[in-house]
Amino acid sequence: MPLTRDSACALNPQVALRPEPFGALAYHYGNRRLVFLKHPDMVKVVKALASHDTVGATLDACGIAESRQSTFLAALDQLTVSEIINVG
Repeated sequence: MPLTRDSACALNPQVALRPEPFGALAYHYGNRRLVFLKHPDMVKVVKALASHDTVGATLDACGIAESRQSTFLAALDQLTVSEIINVG
C-alpha cells in the first residue's frame, strides 16, 4: 500500500545516516542496503518522521511546500521498500 500523508513512519533503528554535501547516505545494517538521500530537505524530513504523528505533519513541520509534497511522498514510499524507514 502506498504511503500517504496520514501514514506514521520513523527511521529504521538499523539505519545510520551519514551527512554528505548532497544530503546523506543511509546504510541499513540488517539488509546491507545503501541509499542516497539526494537533498538536504529529504534528510531533514527523514530525521523528523518519528517526532510527528503523520508524514503530512512532518512535511508541514519541515516547511516542505505543498507543491513538493507529492514528490516527497513518492520518495518516502521508496524508502519503505528498502526498509530505510518503517511504517506504523
